[in-house]
Amino acid sequence: MNDLDLLKLRFAGLSTQQIHHLFKFYPSFMSYSNLERRYVLKQFLSTRKLTKRTDILRTYMSTDTNMFVEQLKNWEVQFITINHPLYPPLLREIHDPPLILFYRGKLTLMQSSHTLAIIGSRQATNYTLKTLQTFFLRFKKGNLTIVSGLAKGADSIAHEQALLFNMPTIAVLGFGHMHHYPKETNEIRRQLEHKGLVISEYLPFEKPKKHYFPERNRLISGLSKGVFITESTENSGTSITTNCALEQNREVYVLPGSIYNKMTLGNLQSAQEGAKIVLRAEDILEDFITG
Repeated sequence: MNDLDLLKLRFAGLSTQQIHHLFKFYPSFMSYSNLERRYVLKQFLSTRKLTKRTDILRTYMSTDTNMFVEQLKNWEVQFITINHPLYPPLLREIHDPPLILFYRGKLTLMQSSHTLAIIGSRQATNYTLKTLQTFFLRFKKGNLTIVSGLAKGADSIAHEQALLFNMPTIAVLGFGHMHHYPKETNEIRRQLEHKGLVISEYLPFEKPKKHYFPERNRLISGLSKGVFITESTENSGTSITTNCALEQNREVYVLPGSIYNKMTLGNLQSAQEGAKIVLRAEDILEDFITG
């Protein structure tokens, strides 16, 4: 697969999943002539429920790829494709991995084999803060790279602690780089763009959409060797990432909690489903040392 052709398909308006489907039906698409591509792409688009089929076809066939590259430079956003040697190995393993990642920051952070995702409630309490403050000293000695989603609560606390301990950390966005949500984590993001890494599978101009965040969650777990849940309510959004982690054969860790505390009912639910209850940082680190 040619990197610039992949970029062209994304900018034309096809999502990651749609491009995967295109290559599934037409595995040799990239080797076709322009005329053949036009015919095949037109046929493929006719089978999709898309409102802008004509625009997608026209953009792909008529736009010079260099225009997209220049636009990315203007936005100060770089990209890496699944063909690149620095593409994260763990992410290659998941179902429908992103064919292109747009990023700002230190790309080499994605090469770490000691990646731990830390997620939890957007209404995280002092339980999350105190635990992470305690655990991070050991996490630093274990050379962990912290992955999270830049949401309020547990995500932002995890990124803040990583910055405080001068640890590598990766933020995964549920929108394009030209936007931000929520506003409360914007300053943390600016720091991560210089000291860590901020990535997205969405085109830089794509705004936050509700269904983007569950899609984003599969990347948070996909980039990570394990997923640590600090606090979660029963049947919360955190369970989406937990399910992704289990499907991707990642280890899931949870803090213990009371059955009378709604903020940890989700943790207990995850434990019933096979998550490992952790009482100390070493309960997580032992898997990274032996795994």
